[in-house]
Amino acid sequence: MSVIEATAAAGRIEVKNFALSYETIDGSVAAVTDTQIYVKPGEFVSIVGPSGCGKSTLLNAVAGFLKPTAGMVTVDGEEVKSPSAERGMVFQQYSLFPWKTVRENVEFGLKMRGMDRSRRERAARTLLGLAGLEAFEKHYPDRLSGGMKQRVGIVRALATGPKVLLLDEPFGALDAQTRVIMQQILTNMWQRLKISVLFVTHDIDEAIFLSDRVYCMTARPGSIKAEIPIPLERPRQQSMMMSSEFLALRRGLMSLIREESLKAMGGEISDQGLQGLNINLHGQSLADVL
Repeated sequence: MSVIEATAAAGRIEVKNFALSYETIDGSVAAVTDTQIYVKPGEFVSIVGPSGCGKSTLLNAVAGFLKPTAGMVTVDGEEVKSPSAERGMVFQQYSLFPWKTVRENVEFGLKMRGMDRSRRERAARTLLGLAGLEAFEKHYPDRLSGGMKQRVGIVRALATGPKVLLLDEPFGALDAQTRVIMQQILTNMWQRLKISVLFVTHDIDEAIFLSDRVYCMTARPGSIKAEIPIPLERPRQQSMMMSSEFLALRRGLMSLIREESLKAMGGEISDQGLQGLNINLHGQSLADVL
């Protein structure tokens, strides 16, 4: 099967009764507790939540980088015990080899698996073409924009034909306009490949635009607060973001996350505090008051 053919029956992610704690000098700290999620084969699912709620911890456990304290993570019924080429990972920071060209970066995983040169070049060019990067195959990473580097990272993760693609805020470092374009490119690629995707983001609009379902997590220790189906038609277009359906989903998710974000701040900020603290300076400068 080629790298652009879907494997409809593969790529089911299941996280059951998941908990993960870290040991620190001050004792054990619970990062995630009592969490259940699933991703059906070919489905695009996002995880959102307040900072520090355990989104990336959960994703890293699915990747095999972290072992749960309790519970189990499986892909197609097999327990995840370590990293695997069957689970492609894309991070927020660019992770390309600076001494390799764009095509050589994409070919790297295929080369490690022993694929002959002509086949891996053909596979790399196919995916680069899908991402609009074929004209840049001989460029080195330092000649690419941030969005182009991240496209190469996504293509490289896809090149080995993983069952699932895991993305940890891959567009977080990009400017707003580039981010919107990257969202469209990613959803177009996913529409073609139909690979299972688990996507972590802070951006509510991004989660809604890309996803079939969105999980919202609580403040730490993180667990699933809500599961939100996204019934928007596909293929997705940026114009949908102004529709009443999209805006209603946005309001609902913003309300859920706001509540958890205030909890995460430990009561330091209240709704009243967000109104400007209501300090009366009585005509004096702030320097005089302080």
